[in-house]
Amino acid sequence: MQETVSGTQMLLGLGIGIFVLVFLILKTKVHAFLALIIAAALTGIIGGMPSPAVIKSITTGFGNTLGSIGIVIGFGVMMGQILEVTGAAKRLALSFLKIFGKGREEGAMAATGYVTSIPIFCDSGFVILSPIARALSRASGKSVIAIGVALAFGLVATHHAVPPTPGPLGVAGIFKVDVGQMIMWGLLLALPLTVANLFYARWIGKRIYQVPAPTGDGWVRVKDEAEARQVLGLDTQGAAATNSHALDDAGLPSAFQAFAPIALPLVLIFANTYISAIKLQGPVADIFLFLGSPIIAVALGLLLAIYLVGDKMSRKDIIKVMEDGIKSAGIILLVTGGGGALGQVLRDSKTGDYIAQLISQTPIPAVLLPFFVATFVRLVQGSGTVAMITSASITAPILATSGVNPVLAAQAATLGAMVFSYFNDSYFWVVNRMLGIEDVKDQVRVWSVPTTIGWGLALVLLTVLSFIVPASS
Repeated sequence: MQETVSGTQMLLGLGIGIFVLVFLILKTKVHAFLALIIAAALTGIIGGMPSPAVIKSITTGFGNTLGSIGIVIGFGVMMGQILEVTGAAKRLALSFLKIFGKGREEGAMAATGYVTSIPIFCDSGFVILSPIARALSRASGKSVIAIGVALAFGLVATHHAVPPTPGPLGVAGIFKVDVGQMIMWGLLLALPLTVANLFYARWIGKRIYQVPAPTGDGWVRVKDEAEARQVLGLDTQGAAATNSHALDDAGLPSAFQAFAPIALPLVLIFANTYISAIKLQGPVADIFLFLGSPIIAVALGLLLAIYLVGDKMSRKDIIKVMEDGIKSAGIILLVTGGGGALGQVLRDSKTGDYIAQLISQTPIPAVLLPFFVATFVRLVQGSGTVAMITSASITAPILATSGVNPVLAAQAATLGAMVFSYFNDSYFWVVNRMLGIEDVKDQVRVWSVPTTIGWGLALVLLTVLSFIVPASS
């Protein structure tokens, strides 16, 4: 009886906490950061946690979240500001346009994200690559929302499904699945999800048509591409002059100078992930493990940007540029940490574990059991990696003798955790804030809807595959 009452109390705390969070953000003057902390406190206290434990969870969640990606965000925005001011970001945009062709900016960024997030966390990848999306928008007149959403989902698709990203790699180990098969199935399943959201990115980009301000500070909301091109000065003398000055590469850094600060951290982080996955040891491995940690790798990328791209700027000017960049990171850091605090309270209160146990006792098709357990845990506590691992830990023993293909079961755990990213997910805030989206309704359309589209399509694909793929592969 006590367990039932405890479970009911946890669910009540969760329900009230989420209701208060949404109400404060939608209907009051309270900032999202403060709303997240209030919601975290209410969820924990009403859910039965002692007040000292609630405070500890809030501070631990805030600190752990910023400890993992906070420094990376800081270095990333400083590097991005340098790329913007020096024209390196424009060179990146022109290079991508040349490779993929005009009119295919969204596809280019989706493909970039799809490949990039195989070895690294999507948060770090978006911070590193978002200046390219901004520059492509400025150079082409296309909505940065279309380009940014395509990039963000390309990153999150393989982040969820493909080792050696830690989440799917851990799930593969729990289900005792061959990592090579996990990679193959992850790539196959992530591809149609990315393509589906490429179409959505183009659709939502037309309804939230936003471009970087011509001054380089902030964003401008317009009604269509024609107005965007006019605002950005891409149509100064009619069709004959279209893109004339926007695509002028005179005086820009070289392609090598522009790409090196971004490519170096990505290569180093990939090396770190690969070495960790194969458990390589020795002094050389230790060097690459150190250099490939996200903090060190992005710091080295920033150093390259300072001395390779900003070589013609004075010390005073380059420092001012970096300080201007870090100003924009302040609110991103606070809100991201607030989301981590709420997620930590939900984890420490055991609400996610309680709901997962309830789901595991329902008579749903076996292959969908890890999918829905991951879905509910993700909705409750925000972390996709935690949702994957929790789901795999609960359902792997249940499915061991069920006849379900273990690779599909493992992928179900990873893709079920993709559902409706919202306020307690740090990536929700990273994507929306770095794309300049402040209205809550727009934030949901920009990022919660794409992840739900991916989740829904994954559900259909896994269900169909469960009737086609044999129990062992």
